[in-house]
Amino acid sequence: MSTVMWWDPSRIEATVTRPFVCSHLLPDEIIRLDLPLGFGDGLTDGTYWEWIDEKAKRIFLILSDLGVPDQIFGLIDDSWDDDDLPVPLDQIERLALTPTRDDKIEKRFYSRQFHYLLKFIEKGDYVIYEDPEVVPLNVDKRTGLNIGTAVDRVELPNRPGEAFSRRRIPVGTGPGFLTGEEFLYEINKAKNLENIHLASYYGSYVHQGFAYVLFSLPSDFSLKSLLVTQPSSVKSLAKQDRRRLLMNWIHCLVDALCYLHIRGLSHGNIKPSTVLYNADNHVFYADISRLSVEAIANTSDKSTFDKEAYDYAAPEQWYRPSASHSGPQRRSTLVGSSTSTSTSSDNSTFSINRGGSESLNPVSMLHSPTPSLNPQAVDIFSLGCVILELLSFLMKRQTRNFASHRAAKHKQAGRGGAVLDSSFHKNIGQVESWMVGLAKDASKKDDQVFRGVGPMLQVVARMLSIVPQDRPTAQEVEQSTYKILTENCLIAEPHCVHQYGGWDFGFSNLSISRGGDNFNISTRRQSGSARPSSRLGSVGSGSYRPLSSSSIQERDMASGSSSQAMQNARVNKVRNWQAHIYAGNHDGSPNTNLM
Repeated sequence: MSTVMWWDPSRIEATVTRPFVCSHLLPDEIIRLDLPLGFGDGLTDGTYWEWIDEKAKRIFLILSDLGVPDQIFGLIDDSWDDDDLPVPLDQIERLALTPTRDDKIEKRFYSRQFHYLLKFIEKGDYVIYEDPEVVPLNVDKRTGLNIGTAVDRVELPNRPGEAFSRRRIPVGTGPGFLTGEEFLYEINKAKNLENIHLASYYGSYVHQGFAYVLFSLPSDFSLKSLLVTQPSSVKSLAKQDRRRLLMNWIHCLVDALCYLHIRGLSHGNIKPSTVLYNADNHVFYADISRLSVEAIANTSDKSTFDKEAYDYAAPEQWYRPSASHSGPQRRSTLVGSSTSTSTSSDNSTFSINRGGSESLNPVSMLHSPTPSLNPQAVDIFSLGCVILELLSFLMKRQTRNFASHRAAKHKQAGRGGAVLDSSFHKNIGQVESWMVGLAKDASKKDDQVFRGVGPMLQVVARMLSIVPQDRPTAQEVEQSTYKILTENCLIAEPHCVHQYGGWDFGFSNLSISRGGDNFNISTRRQSGSARPSSRLGSVGSGSYRPLSSSSIQERDMASGSSSQAMQNARVNKVRNWQAHIYAGNHDGSPNTNLM
C-alpha cells in the first residue's frame, strides 16, 4: 500500500526545527531569524525564529511547499500565525505571497494548508469534513481487494498496522438512499456492537457529498469462495491444523452469534458469502446493519432474487409450517436430562409442510416477512446450514455435489424455469442422508478431530428443525460445541472461551447410533412445554464450559451448592486473538511464541 506522510501535530513539532528552517533560507535570511520582530514598537523582544517556533510552524511548512519560504518574514510582520488557518480563498490575497498577485500560488496555498490541519478519525467518531479538507487515510489500491466502487480497504495513519473496510453509503432522498436521520441512526446502532468475530463499526465521516463508514476486519475471502477454491492461507496449513481450524471456526461463529442474541439482536443474513475471513484465517460475520456490503449493493435493485439467501433461509421465511408442527408446547432443547429417553431413527420430525408455498412469489415473500417470525430462530437454522457446509468441507465433500444432492429429488426446475431448488429447507430428507454419509466417513478416520463430526451433526440436526420452537438457542449450541471440541476433538483451548450469560447445558440428549453399516441420526426430544432456563445438565465437571464469576455465583445460587459448583468451575480465559491459536498446538498447550 502506498502511504502518504500525514502531518499530525507531533510530526509538525518534530520536523520544523531550527536546522530545518535554516535549510530553506538564504544566509542573510538566516541572520534575520535572530533579529527582533519588526512590529510592536519595541514592546516585545521576541525574534522571528521564536515566532516561527511558537506560532507559525504550519505556515512555514506551507510556504516551503510553495517554494517561497522567505515570505515567512512578511507574514510575521503582519502578525499571521497558525491560529489564522485555514485562510479563506478570498482572503489569501492579503498574505502577499508574491510581489504581484498570482492566482495559482494563492490557490495552491489554499489547498495545501489543509494537509497541516488534519482531523484524524478516532474510534467512535463521526467527522464532518468541509469539501476542501483532507481526510487522513490511505486507500489500498492493490488489485482484487476492492469490492465494487462502494467498498475498499483503507489504513488510518493514527492506527498503524490496522486495516479497515471503508464503505461509501448513499445518503439522500433518492430511491435506495438512506436519509441523514437514518444514517445517524444506523451508525449509532452499529457502534454499540464490537466482537472479534463480527465486522465492527470503527468510525464514520462525511466528505464532498458522500458518507463513509469504517469497519474493522476487512475480509480477503468468504466461506462461499473457500468452498470452491482454497486460498494459500488455508491450503498451506498442515492437515491436522487445518482440521482444527475448521472446528474452531464453527465454535467462533456460534460464540459470536451468542454475543448478538444475548443482546436481543439477530444477524438476519447468515450464509456462506457473509461468513468472512482474512489472510490470517480469522473468521467473522459481515456486520448486521443497513451499512453492510450487501445493503450497499442491493440499494439499486431490491427486486433481485437472491438465490443464496433463499437456499440458506429458514423455512418460515418462505412459508408457514402447518399448525400440527407449530404448537408452542413442543419446544425441545439440547439440555441434558436425567430421564432416559429412547432414540429413534424416524425422520418425520424434519418433514416439511410445503402448504402450497410453490405458488407464492419468492421475491414478494422475501420482502414481506412473517409478522410472527423469530429472527433468532432464523439465525440458528441458517447457521446450521453453514456449519454443515464446513463439516462437508472438512470431510472433503464439494459444495456443488452437496447442492446437487439436495436437489436430486426434484424432477424439473422450479420458480419459473430457474435451476432446481437446492435449498436446505425444501430438501430436509436429502440433507439427512448427506449427514449420514458424513458421519459414516468420519467414523473411518483416525484423527481425533473427526470424533467431533458425529456429535456436531447431532447439533446441526436440531438447528435445522422445521419448527422454530424446536431449535436450540445460540447459547445451547455454543455450550454443546465447546464440549464437542474439548472432549471429542481434544482441542484443549478452543479459540473462543467467552461466556455470554447462559447456563451450562449437557449433551446427553443427542446421539448417533450405528447399526451395521447404517447410521441413524436422531435426536432425543425432551418432554415438557418450554425450554428450561435455569437448570444444569446432569453431566460431570469435565463437561462444563468456563464461566465468568457472575455466572458462577448465579449457578451456585440456583444449585444451592456453592462449594461443589466452585470445584466444578474453571477460570474463564479470554485471550486476545492470535491467528495461529485457531489451529492450536498438537499437544494442546498454548503457543508461547504468540503471546
